[in-house]
Amino acid sequence: MNVVLSPDEIARACADAMWKEDDASKGLGMKIVEVKPGQATLTMTVQPHMVNGQRIAHGGFIFLLADSTFAFACNSRNERAVAAQCDIAFIRPGKLGDVLVATAREISRNGRSGIYDVRVTVGDVVIAEFRGHSRTIAGTWLPSATPQE
Repeated sequence: MNVVLSPDEIARACADAMWKEDDASKGLGMKIVEVKPGQATLTMTVQPHMVNGQRIAHGGFIFLLADSTFAFACNSRNERAVAAQCDIAFIRPGKLGDVLVATAREISRNGRSGIYDVRVTVGDVVIAEFRGHSRTIAGTWLPSATPQE
C-alpha cells in the first residue's frame, strides 16, 4: 500500500530517514531547522574543538555544515543523491560560540544532476558561499511514498 504525501512531507520524511544514519552531522551538533523540496536549513554552533590556530572556525567545519545542508536539500525528493563536486568561498571568519546557519537552495535539477547553492551566515553576516553538484544514485529514502499529484 502506497502512502500519499505532499512534497513538503516527503522532504521532511527523507530528512528524518537520512538523519537517523548521519553520525557526522549529529556528532558535530548540527540541527535541522527546515527541509522542503530542493531546500534545507541547518545550524551548528562553533565549539572549542572547531577553532584553528588563528582562533577562528576551521574552514573544514564550515564546509561540513554546508555539505550536510546541501545533502539534505538534494535528497529531499525521495531520490538518493550524492555529491559529485563541491567548492566553497570563505568570506568572513566564524568565531567560537557563533551559531552558523546554512541555507541551501536548488539552482538546477536535470536528469541525474543537480546544482545547489548554500549560504552560511552568522546573523546577517555571510561567512561562506558553497556550490554543490549532485548526482542521483539507485534507491529511495521512502520506498512506499508516492507524491501527491
